[in-house]
Amino acid sequence: MSLDNNKTIRKIQSFVKRSGRLTEGQKYGLNNLWPKYGLDPIADQIIDFQTVFAKRQDVILEIGFGNGDSLLQMAINEPEHNFLGIEVYEAGVGRLINEAHKHNLTNLKVIKEDAVEILKNNIADDSLSGFQLYFADPWHKKKHHKRRIVQAEFMDIISSKLINGGFVHMATDWENYAEHMMEVLEVHPHFKNTLSAHTYSLRPERRPITKFERRGERLGHGVWDLIFDCEK
Repeated sequence: MSLDNNKTIRKIQSFVKRSGRLTEGQKYGLNNLWPKYGLDPIADQIIDFQTVFAKRQDVILEIGFGNGDSLLQMAINEPEHNFLGIEVYEAGVGRLINEAHKHNLTNLKVIKEDAVEILKNNIADDSLSGFQLYFADPWHKKKHHKRRIVQAEFMDIISSKLINGGFVHMATDWENYAEHMMEVLEVHPHFKNTLSAHTYSLRPERRPITKFERRGERLGHGVWDLIFDCEK
């Protein structure tokens, strides 16, 4: 994969695919409700947000949404925004779709593919108002740090897809990864910390706290939020 004609980079992969037994509800979401909530992008064809969503409004992208609880709550709480979630974990995708159907949401769509390829090939430049990445795989061993999704070349892609004035919101419970994210974002020419330099944000009210996060808090784990504006 190359970002230009002169520079070839290691292929960025946004996930490690997991599989497992699906519940009946998850199966129902994946099979019966997919036409209502799922998107199957065609290679090299830009997704027309104005036609896939019920209303024409700002689109916020979240990748790696896990079981989908946080994304679901955001879609419920913010009907004025459209949400696009990308995840390859089938159980999480099925669960989110099933729950979205129960709440009759019309502002949520899901893609079950590699997020990086979707971003490069199916998302128009200057089309997203926000990008969210919560509790991504930290690849905590130093020899695996190069596998982390948050790298300079990935943020180049994100900046091209965000509108001017859009936002990036990331959260992690690994301090080393938080420091890595901060370094990548602060040196990038198109992102500016909404607070002062090298300052982490308090969890904003709009980001729901998950069961996973509450369990970590009980165990004494910290959580670091980073919120940056896109300026270009």
